[in-house]
Amino acid sequence: MQKFDAIRPFYDAEVNEAIRFSLNHPMMKAIMDFTFPDVDSEVWKEQLRRTHSIRDFQCNFIYQSVRKVLEKSSDGLTTSGFERLEKNTSYLFISNHRDIILDTSLLNVCLFDHGLVMTASAIGDNLVKRDFMNTLAKLNRNFLVQRGLSPRELLQSSKLLSEYIGQLLLRENRSVWIAQREGRTKDGNDATHTGVLKMLAMGSDETNVMDYFKKIKIVPVSISYEYDPTDALKMPQLMAEAKEETYIKEKNEDFITLLSGIIGQKKRIHIHVGAILDSEIDQIKAENDNANKQVQALAQVIDDSILQSYKLWPTNYIAYDLLNNCNEFASNYTEDEKSLFERRLELKIDCANEIMKEGFLNMYANPVVNKSKYTNAR
Repeated sequence: MQKFDAIRPFYDAEVNEAIRFSLNHPMMKAIMDFTFPDVDSEVWKEQLRRTHSIRDFQCNFIYQSVRKVLEKSSDGLTTSGFERLEKNTSYLFISNHRDIILDTSLLNVCLFDHGLVMTASAIGDNLVKRDFMNTLAKLNRNFLVQRGLSPRELLQSSKLLSEYIGQLLLRENRSVWIAQREGRTKDGNDATHTGVLKMLAMGSDETNVMDYFKKIKIVPVSISYEYDPTDALKMPQLMAEAKEETYIKEKNEDFITLLSGIIGQKKRIHIHVGAILDSEIDQIKAENDNANKQVQALAQVIDDSILQSYKLWPTNYIAYDLLNNCNEFASNYTEDEKSLFERRLELKIDCANEIMKEGFLNMYANPVVNKSKYTNAR
């Protein structure tokens, strides 16, 4: 359908040509040399030349790349909740958002390992301005979210995006990943923006939008990294916000953040998929007849699922105790883990700057605060 051409990934019929066009790009070589360090370049080039579908590209190359990233820059990935999902079934995964590429890439690795439908994933067009990055995104079944639009353009773009997501979920049986908010969480407070849900609702032809949300099978996803590989890179924006200044990104900031997320140390990672929102949506519909209030209530239900399922690591507890000058959660970490985290703090930021230090610690401590609202975080 031509109406989606500006935002959609490649069709399978376009894949081989796109691969051949990118075959000799330095970044393709860098990715493949990283993924297959002991394989001659002519071998992987020949394999790529024989690739004619997104699934083949993802399974034979990108899956292996993400596995190599985990091997080189993490202490392993654990999962929970995937047994709830059914094979050959599409879901709308709404997750907290910490890393530009890894959040969705890791989810797809887990879906593949569990024999489930992998996702088409939303990505901001600001991240794929370079031709190669745009091609790679489209080969990886990413669809574009257009940024920096006027209010009128934003409305049209949102309608198109919503319609496309609806088509993927309901007509093509393709799961979709979308972040709960625009942009990554910088301060550790994961919250679903109602604007995301309102955009999704634009594609509904149901009388009550809750019926549509039930139909597209929303699954909240909670992703937690022991170390955020881009923690220090988030500091300038947090500093600007603390001073109530407008933050302006550096020219290559998004690209540097993207690379840092991939190669930076993450230690342990956990992904939890929640239950499909079903009875919760019925309850929202029964208790509210105002569409705005229904959307707000749904955002809260998604938050409840994500925050309750968030895996707290020693780094989270250490940051909380350092921030509050206490030992409340000392039983959740060792002295060695605390020393390692304090060393990271000293290396990454200027600890003499109290605003910066507090911002860095809050990034890790806020998940403890948020989870304790539901249960004893210990």
